[in-house]
Amino acid sequence: MQINSRLRRIHAGWYAGAFILVLGIVAQVLYSTWAYDSWRNERSLDQACDGTLAQGGLDAALSSSQLRAGSLDSGGAYLAQCSVKTTESGVRGGTLQIKLRWSSDTPPSDTLARYDSDTDGVEGQAAPLGNGWPGIVIDQGFPQVMVALDCKNQRGKALVAYGDLHASNGTNSGPALTGLGRVITETAQKAAAKYGCRVRAGKQLTQVSAPTLGNPRTVTPLAQAQGSCAALREQASTVVESGTPSVMEYAADTQAPQVNCYLVTPANKPGYGLYAYYGAAAKDFLASEGRNLKEGYGPTHKDNDYSWATAKCPQSTQPAVFVLYRLYDRDTDTYPVRHYSAQFAAAAVKAFADHDAKQRGCTDVRMASQP
Repeated sequence: MQINSRLRRIHAGWYAGAFILVLGIVAQVLYSTWAYDSWRNERSLDQACDGTLAQGGLDAALSSSQLRAGSLDSGGAYLAQCSVKTTESGVRGGTLQIKLRWSSDTPPSDTLARYDSDTDGVEGQAAPLGNGWPGIVIDQGFPQVMVALDCKNQRGKALVAYGDLHASNGTNSGPALTGLGRVITETAQKAAAKYGCRVRAGKQLTQVSAPTLGNPRTVTPLAQAQGSCAALREQASTVVESGTPSVMEYAADTQAPQVNCYLVTPANKPGYGLYAYYGAAAKDFLASEGRNLKEGYGPTHKDNDYSWATAKCPQSTQPAVFVLYRLYDRDTDTYPVRHYSAQFAAAAVKAFADHDAKQRGCTDVRMASQP
């Protein structure tokens, strides 16, 4: 009996030792193969941006399923900030950076830089995301998607999300842009829910296009304007007299936080740019110009070739802002419209503001003075 008991203990020890050895081998195999890396990568994605990163669309945006997320130091400027990178080497590698903030906070300077190009041809253009999302696509040398979801339970506050896509190829392709749009809109929706902001979301994005205005194929006779420039048809005679008988426009979208319309010269050069900014975009635009609506003046500009107006909107405590700029052409180092007419500019921006404001239920359109 004593011998059997001793043998049983020896056998048990062998079994335990063998089991530990097998576990060690399995762990070593897992650690040295893709299994561990895959688990670690998936965990990083789940935890990214305070756990709000939406993963639908990531593969398409970065043209890879081998992805890893990392946190970025927001420095207090953002609610959360993270990046997603491809882990594979080679030409397909890329990075997607996501930033989340409240519209009620002071906008970080890096979110305002894009407004500096509003007077340079069509560089300030933004294409609407569509599908009911209050968002836009911007080309800053790389694609950026911005979406601002108004909090229904906190008037005057919106969850703002940005997504910058840096990749070595394919960033402006339909699949990559659509993937980027999905990631940012769905992350914004998740973040809003996490932080107690009730929002009205759009439908899942199935197609997102890059900003395209600027080449001759996008020029339309003013009489045929049906989208963002439709209001100017009522000013047809004065618009033609101003030297801009054609337009470049986007389809009308009453959810987009920025609307663009360009009046074009016979040489197919954009001569005037009309911009409408709503909610968070209007607040950021004014911040970029260093102006405050309480001052009663328009944006500070290096010259005075602009006109502007405001309107009160039910969706936000921030008044909408409507601006017309005479545009500069860097290719020729000239202004395509040689002679600026303040009277024409005021009439054009008023017509633009009246029409666009009406589409959104905004009222009390007022022209603003210039300093």
